[in-house]
Amino acid sequence: MAHKTTLGSSAPPTSCLDLWREKNDQLVRQAKVAQDLGLSLRRQQLAQDALEGLRGLLHSLQGLPAAVSVLPLELSVTCNFITLRASLAQGFTEDLAQDIQRGLERVLETQEQLEARLEHGLRELWDFVLHVSSLLPEVLPALHHLAGLQAALWLSTNRLGDLTFLLQTLNGSQCRASEDLLLLLKTWRPPAEESDAPLTLQGARSLRDVLLTAFAHRQGLQELITGSLPRALSSLHEAASSLCPRPVLVQVYTALGTCLRKMGSPQKALLYLIAALKGGSTWGPPLLEASRLYRQLGNTAAEIESLELLVKALSVSDIPEAPQLLIEVELLLPRPDPASPLHCGTQSQAKYLLASRCLQTGRAEDAAEHYLDLLALLLDVSEPKLSPPPCPPGPCVPEVFLEAAAALIQAGRAQDALTICEELLSRTSSLLPKRPRLWKDARKGARESPHCSPWVSATYLLQGQAWVQLGARKEAISEFSRCLELLFRATPKEKEQGPASSCEQGCTSDVALQQLRAAALISRGLEWVASGQDTRALQDFLLSVQVCPGNQDASFHLLRTLRRLDRKDEATALWRRLEAQTELSQENATWSLPLYLETCLGWIRPPDCETLLAEFRTSLLKTCDL
Repeated sequence: MAHKTTLGSSAPPTSCLDLWREKNDQLVRQAKVAQDLGLSLRRQQLAQDALEGLRGLLHSLQGLPAAVSVLPLELSVTCNFITLRASLAQGFTEDLAQDIQRGLERVLETQEQLEARLEHGLRELWDFVLHVSSLLPEVLPALHHLAGLQAALWLSTNRLGDLTFLLQTLNGSQCRASEDLLLLLKTWRPPAEESDAPLTLQGARSLRDVLLTAFAHRQGLQELITGSLPRALSSLHEAASSLCPRPVLVQVYTALGTCLRKMGSPQKALLYLIAALKGGSTWGPPLLEASRLYRQLGNTAAEIESLELLVKALSVSDIPEAPQLLIEVELLLPRPDPASPLHCGTQSQAKYLLASRCLQTGRAEDAAEHYLDLLALLLDVSEPKLSPPPCPPGPCVPEVFLEAAAALIQAGRAQDALTICEELLSRTSSLLPKRPRLWKDARKGARESPHCSPWVSATYLLQGQAWVQLGARKEAISEFSRCLELLFRATPKEKEQGPASSCEQGCTSDVALQQLRAAALISRGLEWVASGQDTRALQDFLLSVQVCPGNQDASFHLLRTLRRLDRKDEATALWRRLEAQTELSQENATWSLPLYLETCLGWIRPPDCETLLAEFRTSLLKTCDL
């Protein structure tokens, strides 16, 4: 049976209340002493002892019938216990919700309203208790304190509907209809605590400020990810202008930099990124965002420098700071997902980004060295899995090998490229399908893997290019032929294979396979041309045009060969088709090709295409004049 206690009746003796309060204050002081000790065993022991002391004190208070005169102390002890426990655990747990619920039930016990807990959930229980507490003004400060902890728990678990309802109830008629959480948090005015109130680790107003910053931060990032840039800018400015801890301020400045870059204000974005780099020791996210900004501005040197600094920053282990024994903003923030501007990945991912950008921007020597470092990193951790992982935030390991080989060839290190290719073949050849029919079974658990064939084919293509660089024409033609033999095997459609990862789709898409076939045919054709076998070259160039109609490189090589063989009518017809195309850009330029393939296509691109077309135009006009 609930025991009703009114103010002044059935209360414990004043001496007991004073003793309990003194015990609470002593434990709070002990926790604050521990907080100043930094990372140490002494700190951990003091904090843990304070937690156990609060647990015992709360058990003693809740072992007696609930009394209004004791409720302010009991709720304060509950809040101190929850605060210290959540901060030591660096997160909220379900049993903390039970502690909050127990505190609410104790309020209801004093009014013989305990049956409400059996009829409603925690959200409705809060509504009921806050209405009852209007009769108990002395309990209201402590109850708002407990509500702040409930709000922190609901924000950390993303229960924003419940949080909105709680804040509407706390604010009463002022904002009952508002759904704007930022407005509700700003409007919430926790009652001031009396000067003689029990000591607390963290008061309701401090919790309100933490909640305001954390929610503005979370909302700003979410709006940034979804593309609501003006709203994101407003929310992030709100977070930056509130009581923002230094590590969180670095995050907010980085996000502001991202937002302003996307809004077309690169100079303002740069100012925020510089402030982020000056403001803390966590440099990864601002450096990654700086590289994106410099890339957008076309400042390749600054972009590469930012990526080099990013790799160094991620290679240094952060020295952890002792967390405050309070509910902090960081405690209420989710871990950055890959779509967040605050996600900078691992050191190997940053190294890959640096290597690939060097390759894309023509810094072949740097690219080669970075790729070799990256392979050492990957192989040092564990045996790389050759089945494709989820493509973001990086490529499959075999594609890193292929890009490394391409970078080495680009840097004139053909022999090193052959070594990389041999290593890749040793890891992938055994996974090739033995018979075409096994391609269909690969998704059902067969050892053969359908995406290995393009990898092995590309390896043969790169080996051929390495032999070209070494002047070994016979070996080069042999490698190109092996590439083509594998590529022209029956390849299943992706829809027959079931869903594929984005990495598989990149290396086995129809466009990529077409371009890979065209690259091998053109490469072999060029070797036939170099050895004086124009008829064989013509066959390869004709076939490359057929397998990849949108590849204009193949058409230009074919045009040159037809001209050399004096097949004027065919050459003229092809020239007219090329002239009809007003833009010389590749038909499939909008498709994202693997970087190693883009690099290969760059090697076989014919020079002076405009000159060739002009020569044909001139010769045709002369013929007409005659």
